[in-house]
Amino acid sequence: MTKDVLISVSGLQMGEEKPEQIEVISKGNFYQKNGYSYVFYDEVIEGFDQRVRNMIKFKNGALHVQKKGIVNVNMAFEEEKKNNTCYTTPYGDSMIGIDTDSVEISEEEDHISLDVAYRLEANYEHLADCRIKMDIRSKESGMPLMLSLIHISEPTRHS
Repeated sequence: MTKDVLISVSGLQMGEEKPEQIEVISKGNFYQKNGYSYVFYDEVIEGFDQRVRNMIKFKNGALHVQKKGIVNVNMAFEEEKKNNTCYTTPYGDSMIGIDTDSVEISEEEDHISLDVAYRLEANYEHLADCRIKMDIRSKESGMPLMLSLIHISEPTRHS
């Protein structure tokens, strides 16, 4: 894998209304250190001037996503583990829980794919069953990375 990678981040949230899709396309940098693989890229949040610096760190059954800037969070996806973290946005903070079922990683010379299945909680209540799919490709290959955030179930509401 080369240092320079292309990144396409797309998300889909399923709910009662029609699915909402988001897509971010960016270039990034790939590194390996101490047995971990890293991807760094910047993200622009609509309506704000400040960028969000993203770090994706992964190896054997674990994925960590860290965002710094107008949005701050450090999310850990570890197989068969539940992790809680504070998700900070310009609109306030939320406690989120990530209960990970699986983290599958496939590596080739110029291509890495990740597939993560997990349940998402917000403020200690089940929000959705989710899936992240990620493809990381060397810039020379001309094919972008894809990160899909797919919410499979409707949020659970408790009265």
